[in-house]
Amino acid sequence: MSVDTLSILYSTFEPALIKEMETDGELRHFSEGDVIIDYGKYIRTMPIIVEGTIKVFRKDEHGKEILLYYLSSTESCSMAYSCCLEAKKSEVKAIAEDEVQIIAIPNNKLDEWLCKYPSWKNYIMRSFNERFLELLRSIESIAFHKLDERLIYYLKEKQRLSGSSVIKASHNTIADEMATSRVVVSRLLKQLENEGRLLLYRNEIKLLKL
Repeated sequence: MSVDTLSILYSTFEPALIKEMETDGELRHFSEGDVIIDYGKYIRTMPIIVEGTIKVFRKDEHGKEILLYYLSSTESCSMAYSCCLEAKKSEVKAIAEDEVQIIAIPNNKLDEWLCKYPSWKNYIMRSFNERFLELLRSIESIAFHKLDERLIYYLKEKQRLSGSSVIKASHNTIADEMATSRVVVSRLLKQLENEGRLLLYRNEIKLLKL
C-alpha cells in the first residue's frame, strides 16, 4: 500500500490491524460509473474507501431506484458487512461517483477482528450508526420535505463530497437519484437559476448561494 493509503488507515486503526490489512486486504481501483456492489450478487469482501466517493442505491419491486447515501474516505458500507457475515445476496447497488480506491477486506476476517482489535469494533459500530442516521435523514427528507428542499440538500451534499461548487451531473442523473422525473428537476433547477442561486450548463451546475 502507498504512504498516502497507510496514513489514512493510521488515523482510524491500530498498527497491528493495519499490518493484517496489508497482508489480507486487496487494494482495488474503480473508475467513475463502475459498479462496485450489485443487486443479487454475493458479497465476498467488505470495502473500506481510501479515496473517492461511492453512492449506494436501493430499488423497489418495480425496479425504481433511489439514492440511499454516499460513502467517502475511510467509510464502509454496513450492508456489505452484513451480507458478508450472513452469506446473503446484496440488496443494494454501489457505484463509483468518481475515481475510487478501496481496500477489500475478506469476509473471514470481519468477525475475527471484532474480538481482536478494539478499533475495528469501534469502526464497525460507528459505521452502522452513521448509515442508520443517513437512512433516517433520507426517510425524513422524502416524507417531510418539499422536493425543492430535497434538491438543495442533494446539491449541497454533492458540493461537500467533491469540494467543488461545480456539480457534474445531468438532469436525468439527478432525477434518477432523487426518484423523481427529469422534467420536475429541470423546472426546479431553472427556478433556482432565476433566483440567482446557481448557473446551469450542459451536464454541469455551478452553485452560487444555496
